Amino acid sequence: MHHSLPCRLASLRFALLTLLLTLVICAPDIAMAQASPFLTGASSLQTNILAWLTPVAIILVMVLGGMAMANRMSWGWCIGAILGIAIGFGAPQIVTWVRGMFGV
Repeated sequence: MHHSLPCRLASLRFALLTLLLTLVICAPDIAMAQASPFLTGASSLQTNILAWLTPVAIILVMVLGGMAMANRMSWGWCIGAILGIAIGFGAPQIVTWVRGMFGV
């Protein structure tokens, strides 16, 4: 099966959006690690992003379900969505785990 350029660009755009969203969610933990005066704002930002991410994840799962019913979904999109949702909601735990590994 030959992938066209628009399909590759869409996949790249999805990967970059997932990476950007992960970095934005992890940013408050980085700010909190330095005990900066922006602690309250960073924690509020993280709460707001998670509140925004919840309906987006629900809609994404609904769209993927519709695409699966129409037999128009590739497994790459499904795995990417699952990983993106897991990273998005698990970012604070992932940061804590990585910091614990390096003793920071």
